[in-house]
Amino acid sequence: MAISVVMPALEMAQETGKLVAWLKKEGQSVAKGEPLLEIETDKAVMEIEAPGDGFLAGVTAEEGAVIPVGQTIAWIVRAGEVPPTETSKSDSARETTREAARASATATATPSAAIGAAESGARISPKARRLAREHGIELSSVRGSGPDGAILFEDVQALVEGRAGSPSARTAVAPARSEKLSSVARLMAERTTQSWTTVPHFFLVREVDAGALNEAREKLTAQLEKTGGVRLSHTDLIVAIVARVLVKHPRLNSSWTGDGIEHHDEINVAIAIAVEEGVVAAVIPNAHKATLSDIATQRRALAERAREGKLRLADISGATFTISNLGMYDVDAFSAIITPPQSAILALGRIVDRVVPVEGQPGIRPMLTMTLSCDHRVVGGAHGASFLKDLVDALAYPERWLQA
Repeated sequence: MAISVVMPALEMAQETGKLVAWLKKEGQSVAKGEPLLEIETDKAVMEIEAPGDGFLAGVTAEEGAVIPVGQTIAWIVRAGEVPPTETSKSDSARETTREAARASATATATPSAAIGAAESGARISPKARRLAREHGIELSSVRGSGPDGAILFEDVQALVEGRAGSPSARTAVAPARSEKLSSVARLMAERTTQSWTTVPHFFLVREVDAGALNEAREKLTAQLEKTGGVRLSHTDLIVAIVARVLVKHPRLNSSWTGDGIEHHDEINVAIAIAVEEGVVAAVIPNAHKATLSDIATQRRALAERAREGKLRLADISGATFTISNLGMYDVDAFSAIITPPQSAILALGRIVDRVVPVEGQPGIRPMLTMTLSCDHRVVGGAHGASFLKDLVDALAYPERWLQA
């Protein structure tokens, strides 16, 4: 029996999902659990696994389409089996969505490409349309190799490569080299642009003597290595301390809802992790209640899954505050962009020896620069300054705030 592939619900209250890419072509064999397609949510781009073994058939959703949750977008069939043809109750919604996606793509094409596509009447993948637009190719002249004559990216690419091999093309000026972004990188670019252009940021900077933090790390690491083999990082200690200080400063653990402020009972601290495609923010839930051992263990597991590209939806959901640390890259200080709907993010530079006043005399101390980015709709200047003051005080006596 054919197995339906539906648009999944990856988040609470999700009504639609955006199909970023098919990882298998129609007619290709697939195995249960094998990555089949990529879906974009408000948090990340997630791979969706095949629900069964067979062959991908009856694909009705194009890349870039926004599709209602629960709608069938393809089938997995046995060899020789024909996918069901009966329309589902959401068929009209599917057609509306597909027509909207086609209209949107056509509206962004050059006039000649748009006219050609309209005259040909063929389905055109967004990637094929974009490549044709970049190279000035009339889509009406392209013969599609996809289902029902659909024009695929490979069809346009073959035409481009054919032109590149012609004598006239070899004498032309070489085009600038372009880099194709991954789905995750594109999503990150969209989200940071949205945040920077819509959230009223302001920034507060404090320097703190990190000598006590260094000492606490050495002492507590020695204890935890004996009992559980856990080695602490500076980030682990700071996550724990920040979460506990946030208990006193609920504005920094709140969100802008569009017409008011939502205060969160949980303090879920996200840690920005660098991956090949950019940055992901993995979450330590209820960090204000977690022990140092729990935080260190979770942080290490999240970092490993992030590097392997195996983060789960739960790993990146529910954050109420974010910490971004670039100290390991020898960065002294930087300002980070807030992740909506959070109201703040703390940026950490490296710990470095500097000459500073020590009891009225010049002395060398390990100093850490912290930059707090705040959403001014939620956090006032006094709110942010008070949080930083308490955080600096806590870092001066870290063991009072920490539970191994």
